[in-house]
Amino acid sequence: MKTIIWKGIFYNSLEYFQLFKIEETIIAKSRIIGTFQNNFYFIEYNLKIDKNWKIFNFELELEVNNDTKKISGIKDNKEWKINGDIDPRFRGFDFIDISLSPFTNTLPINSLQLNIGEEKEINVIYIDILEDYVKPVRQKYRKNEETNFRYENIPNDFQADIEIDDQGLVIFYPSLFERVNEN
Repeated sequence: MKTIIWKGIFYNSLEYFQLFKIEETIIAKSRIIGTFQNNFYFIEYNLKIDKNWKIFNFELELEVNNDTKKISGIKDNKEWKINGDIDPRFRGFDFIDISLSPFTNTLPINSLQLNIGEEKEINVIYIDILEDYVKPVRQKYRKNEETNFRYENIPNDFQADIEIDDQGLVIFYPSLFERVNEN
């Protein structure tokens, strides 16, 4: 088991994160607490990931300014059931991105198996906690060095060079997240 604490620089948060493996399934569990602008928030998420770092199940419980909500996703073949209903917008998607956590960058970083200088575009289920939406987005990852990846939104309205450790877990995500401790 690996335990990490990340500090949200921009979003003024702390994330207590645990990663472990049960047989062929990678489990990620986390709790995030923070405040951003006039929002107080708490998120708890549980992710189930296959051995190729592709997500097949996620559950989020969140509270923003005392409003609570649950978001869940289960992948059945290439279809995603989001909160119990098949959502055709996410057909064939292998990754999610949770807006207030750096961990979900680990999924494509580890799954894509890029060589230095190589890049790839992917489809992602994007969950924006503070804006309260789930939507499909395109992202691009480029491997700059063994422990450095460029992340980019498509169309390119945001990009960052992310520093990772040898397990693909974020050490520093400029202006957004930094690891403050690990065990």
